[in-house]
Amino acid sequence: MSKLSRDRTLPDNEAQAVGRMMRTSQYKLNLVAGLIRGKRVDRAIADLTFSKKRISNEVLKILKSAVANAENNHNLDVDDLVVAQAWTGKDMVLKRFHARGRGRGARVLKPFSELTIVLREEKQEKKAKKAKGKGKPVAKKKPEAAKKEAA
Repeated sequence: MSKLSRDRTLPDNEAQAVGRMMRTSQYKLNLVAGLIRGKRVDRAIADLTFSKKRISNEVLKILKSAVANAENNHNLDVDDLVVAQAWTGKDMVLKRFHARGRGRGARVLKPFSELTIVLREEKQEKKAKKAKGKGKPVAKKKPEAAKKEAA
């Protein structure tokens, strides 16, 4: 007999991916997560691709994983996905020793972090509306120019 399946915690129009054991501090990771928060997925992928931060490649992998989860597991449209949330958390810390002068030692902390990305499907509005009428649009006069002509 198998275990009962757990109810889904996210709404039906959301998908997430979690990356753990990322070798950077959560503060540095949060700078990269801030680059993509609230952006459309295609724009976020472009920003991460050309970012100079070392950890941006790992964040890009997690973002692509979240897109794949949305597409394959939840049947969401990839073109309408937006990065709704991206947050970081602490993971384990490696504690190392660095030899110093006079027989002393110094502690070296090597932190690991985790990142959670939540994508939401938001329908795009039609951007281009057709103009009423044919030909080139007529430029409207500025209020100052209209006052000068009236005088």
